[in-house]
Amino acid sequence: MTELKNDLILRALRGETVERPPVWMMRQAGRYLPDYLKLKAKYDFFTRVQTPELATEITLQPIDQVGVDAAIIFSDILVIPQAMGIEVLMEEGKGPSLPAVIKTQRDIDALRIDGVEESLRYVTDALSLTKKELNGRVPLIGFAGAPWTILCYMVEGKGSKTWDKAKQFAYTEPVLAHQLLQKITTITINYLKAQAKAGADVVQVFDSWAGALSPADFKAYAQPYLIQIADALKDEVPVILFPKGTWYAIEDLSYSSASGIGIDWTITPQQARTFAGNRVTLQGNFDPSKLLAPIPEIKKAVREMIDAFGTQRYIANLGHGIMPNVPVDHAKAFVEAVKAYPGPS
Repeated sequence: MTELKNDLILRALRGETVERPPVWMMRQAGRYLPDYLKLKAKYDFFTRVQTPELATEITLQPIDQVGVDAAIIFSDILVIPQAMGIEVLMEEGKGPSLPAVIKTQRDIDALRIDGVEESLRYVTDALSLTKKELNGRVPLIGFAGAPWTILCYMVEGKGSKTWDKAKQFAYTEPVLAHQLLQKITTITINYLKAQAKAGADVVQVFDSWAGALSPADFKAYAQPYLIQIADALKDEVPVILFPKGTWYAIEDLSYSSASGIGIDWTITPQQARTFAGNRVTLQGNFDPSKLLAPIPEIKKAVREMIDAFGTQRYIANLGHGIMPNVPVDHAKAFVEAVKAYPGPS
């Protein structure tokens, strides 16, 4: 195994002393980078995801061009429904759609949960290839969607602001909802274990739509499955949980097997620290829209963010994915401001 030249993120997740916080950005591989847009013009979305050489090339772009402290494999959370036998369509500019939604016991019984190592081999091949190409420069992050978020897409059939159908399903068919969540959890655990085996140094679980739930419903439909995933992987690879919009769950999750918790910008660093104690590493929580501010403002806001979180048990990141209209030099300014911390006052 090649030794890591930069293991900042791993040390931060273990709670070891670091000379500065590590930094990476969710969705850093992709839509805001001109080189990515050239590949996007040539190949459709799932070709980019399912071709290990392309996924590797895209994963490496922000390492070379933006200077982040970790690579995150270029993939998509909806490869799991595909592996379970559900069709997923991706229209440029429109987002995903799943023509056959889950409604009944029969639909759930028909879902496959075995053989994910085979059906998603293109992801593990991309991880292995990326690992080789990185040659120890920075750690590699693998990921999956969280069970609640995947249920949302499988029941709703497309993106939504409110996820009414998914919530209606959970509230009117709770037994079926928990069956579906458990099936997604089981296949996701196997998938993340395969990612760790293929070379992922860290895995992150994206619960992008957890914030649609009330605190009590999050505790019923999201939290137990996030904890189950963290427990299943704790001896293999550090796990970062990112249930967006659920500041109220930080304390509960800080007692789980997760090494890190991602947070969005709707909570102050001080509050997050109070909830998390020193039990877990926090990641976030720069508002991605703020990357559109003038560069001096970005640098100032980054310094203020790190001042508030402190440099230890902290990973600098955005509070959600980087947006397509962010100029590359603004993304770079974000990363450089973290690396230069504390920088000129």
